[in-house]
Amino acid sequence: MPDETTSRTERQDPPSPTLRDVLAVMFRQRRVASGTFFSVLAIAVVYALASTSYQAHMKVLLRHGRVDPVVTPEQQSLVDLHRSEISEEELNSEVELLRDEGLLRKVVEQTGLASPEGGLHFGRNNADVRVARAVRRLAKGLQVEPIHKTNLILVSYESADPALSARVLNSVAKLYIEKHKEVRRSSEEFPFFEQQADRSRRRLDRAEMQLLTFSREGGVVSGALERDLALQRTGELENSYQQTLVAIQETSRRVQQLRARVDSLPARSTSAIRTSDNPQLRAILQGHLLELELKRTELLTKYEPSYRLVQEVEQQIEQAKAAIAAERLEPVREETTEKDPNYEWAKGELGKAEVELSVLNARERGMSSELARSRAEAKRLGEASIQQQDLLRSMKTAEDSYLLYSKKSEEARIGDALDERGIVNVTLAEAPVVPVLPKHSGWMVVFLGLLAAGASSTLLAFTVDYLNPGFRSPEEIVACMHAPILASLPKEAA
Repeated sequence: MPDETTSRTERQDPPSPTLRDVLAVMFRQRRVASGTFFSVLAIAVVYALASTSYQAHMKVLLRHGRVDPVVTPEQQSLVDLHRSEISEEELNSEVELLRDEGLLRKVVEQTGLASPEGGLHFGRNNADVRVARAVRRLAKGLQVEPIHKTNLILVSYESADPALSARVLNSVAKLYIEKHKEVRRSSEEFPFFEQQADRSRRRLDRAEMQLLTFSREGGVVSGALERDLALQRTGELENSYQQTLVAIQETSRRVQQLRARVDSLPARSTSAIRTSDNPQLRAILQGHLLELELKRTELLTKYEPSYRLVQEVEQQIEQAKAAIAAERLEPVREETTEKDPNYEWAKGELGKAEVELSVLNARERGMSSELARSRAEAKRLGEASIQQQDLLRSMKTAEDSYLLYSKKSEEARIGDALDERGIVNVTLAEAPVVPVLPKHSGWMVVFLGLLAAGASSTLLAFTVDYLNPGFRSPEEIVACMHAPILASLPKEAA
C-alpha cells in the first residue's frame, strides 16, 4: 500500500506556480524588494531632476547646384552636368568634414567650451589640455548622421544649457561651410592662374617679337610655302637642265654627222657639157700656115733648101700643120657647173646646228649657275622654315598656355565670386534654434524609473528566494522529497 502511494506520488507533476505563490515570494522577500524598488526609483527621480539636457539640431542639404571645373591642362574641363544624385561616398565625406578635429577645435575656441573646470584632474591642467578634453567631449556629444534615402545630414548636440547647444551648432555650421569651400576649391587658385596668365602673356609677346624679327631679317614670310615653291622651281630647273644636257649631246652628234657629210660632198656639180670646133683658131692656124709656105717659097727662090732660114721655116710649117691636125682631133669642150644642193643643205644645217649648239652651251652654263643658286636658296629656305616652324611652335605653345591660364583664371574668379556669395553645394536646410523643451520629459524619466524599479525589485526578490536552500512550504517538501507529510509546525511569530 505505501508502495502504490509512493508510485502515484512520483508520477504526479509538480504544480504550476499561482498568483498566491508569487505574492508569497514577494512577501517573504519584502525587505529586499522594497529596498531595491525605492533605490531605483530614487535614482530615476534624481536623474530626472539633475540631468535635464536640451538638444539642438540642424540639417545640412547636399546638392549639385554648382559644378566646379576640374583643374586640368586641357582647354575644356570635363564637367558632368547630368549627374544629379548624391552618392553615398559624398555624404560620408561631408559627415567626416563635420567631425573634423580641426573644425571641432575651432568650435571649442569660439564657444568657450574649454573654460576652466573644477574637480580633480590627473596630470597637467593647462589651456591645451582643457581644449583637448573639450574637443573630445564635443566629438562624443556631437551626433552627425546622414538621413536614410535623402541628401540630408542631421547634426545634433545636447547640453544642459539650451543657448549653448544652439551656439555650438551655429559655430559648427559656419565653420563647416568654410571648411567645405577650403576643401573643395582652394582660395589660391585665382592668384596662381592670374600670375601664370601674366607670365604666359609675356612669353607670347617675346615669341611674337622673335618671329617678327626673324621674318624681317631673313626676308621669310612663310618659310614652308616659300621652301615648297623653291623646291618646285629647283625641280623644274633640274628638269630643264637635264633636257638641255640631252639636247647638247644630240646637237653635238648632229654637228659631227653634218661635218662628215659636208666633207664627203663636192662643193659644185656639172650641170651641162658641150663639144664643138673652133673655126677662128683653125682660120688663124691656116692663115699662119699660108704665110709660112709663102715665106718658104720666097726663101727657096733666093736660098738653097738646105739653108738655115729655109729649114726653120719648114719646121714652123710642120708645127702649124701639126697644130691644125691637133685642133681637128680635139674639138672645143664647154662644161657648165652649179652649187651642189646636198652640200649646200648640209652646210646650212651644219651652221644651224653649230649655232644651236653654242646657244645650248650658253644655256647650260646659265642654267647650271641658276640651278646652283636655286638649290642654295631652297636650302636656305629649308633651314629658315625649320627655324620659323620652331618659332611658330613656341608662339603656339605660349598662346595655348596663355589661353588656358586665362580661362582657368576666369573660372577661378567665378568660383571666388560664388564663394563670396555663399553659392556652394551644401546649405543649411534647417538652421539650429535654441531648444525650449528638454530632450527627455522628467515625468517620462520618473515613469521609466518606476517601471525599472518594479522590474528590478521583482527580479531581485525571486533571485534571492531561489538562492535560499531552505523549505518554505509543505508543497516544496513534497515536490523535493516525493514523500507525504505527516505533520507540520507553524513558524513562531517574531
